[in-house]
Amino acid sequence: MKIRIASILFTIWGTIALAQSLHVVTTYPYIADLVQEIGKDHVKVHALAKGNWDPHTVIPKPSMIALLRNADLLIINGAQLEIGWLPPLLNQANNPKIQTGTKGLLDLSQFVELIEIPTSISRAQGDVHPEGNPHYYLDPERIPFLAKAIADRLGEIDPVSNAFYQHNFQLWQEAWEKKIEHWKNQMAPLKGTRVIEYHKLFDYFLKRYELVLVGTVEPLPGIPPTSRHIDALGQLLTAHSVRFILHDVYHPDSASKHVSKKFGIEMKILPHDVAAFPHIKTLEDLFDDIVRRLTHE
Repeated sequence: MKIRIASILFTIWGTIALAQSLHVVTTYPYIADLVQEIGKDHVKVHALAKGNWDPHTVIPKPSMIALLRNADLLIINGAQLEIGWLPPLLNQANNPKIQTGTKGLLDLSQFVELIEIPTSISRAQGDVHPEGNPHYYLDPERIPFLAKAIADRLGEIDPVSNAFYQHNFQLWQEAWEKKIEHWKNQMAPLKGTRVIEYHKLFDYFLKRYELVLVGTVEPLPGIPPTSRHIDALGQLLTAHSVRFILHDVYHPDSASKHVSKKFGIEMKILPHDVAAFPHIKTLEDLFDDIVRRLTHE
C-alpha cells in the first residue's frame, strides 16, 4: 500500500513538474548530467561548455547570456576553473537570482577537499589555481558529495519537490556505489604504475587509484613544453620506468606524441568530461571509458 501511495505521489509531482520545471544552467556537461539524474523532469538543464572544450578557456557566446538570464539556478565547478570566462557572462546576463551570495548560485568545489593548494602565487609558476587543483570531479568517489549538494539545493529552491529530489539522489547513490566498487576492482592491477600527463588534469583520479605521477609534459601549467624540458623529462621517464603518457582531448598532442615516440612510452588519450567523445553520454560512461582505456592494451 505504501509503495502504491508513493508511486501516486511521484506521478503527481511529475505532472506538476511539466508545467513548473526549474531552469538550471551548469558550466560543464558533467554537472548537467548530475542535475538531470537528480531533477528528472522537474528540471530543464543546459551546460554552457561542450565536453571536448578546454574548461579553462570557454569562448563566450550570446546564447550563453540568454541561458543565464533565464536561469533559476546556476551550478559551477568552482575553484576558479571558470574565472577566465564566466564573470563577464554573469554581468551581461544581469540575473539577480544567480549572483554570488544567492541560493541560485551553487559552487560545487565547496563540498570537496582540494589538493595541490599553492603556498604562494606568481606568474613564474604558470597558470596556477590559487584555491587548488580544480579538476576534483575526476575522482569518482567525490561525485556523491556533488550529487547530494545538487539535490539539497534543488530542494531549497523548489521545497514542494524536495522529497522527490532526495529520493532520486538515494536511488542514484545506490547505483553509483556499485560502480565505484567495479572501477576500484578494475584499476587495482595498475596500483603503483608510473605515469606522466600533459596537463595536471587527472591528478585526483591518479591519487584515488594510487598511480604515481612522475611529471608533466607542460613545464608549468598552461606553458607549452620546450626542447630542454622534454630532454629533462626523458631522464625522468628512463629513471622511473614510466608506463603511460596521459593526454586530454583539447590540448595539441604533438609534444606528447613526440615524447611517446622518442622514449617508447605508450600514450593514452583520456576524456575529461561528459561528451569529450561522442559516445560518452553520462558520468558513468566517462569513468567507464577512462578505466577501459587504462586497463586495456
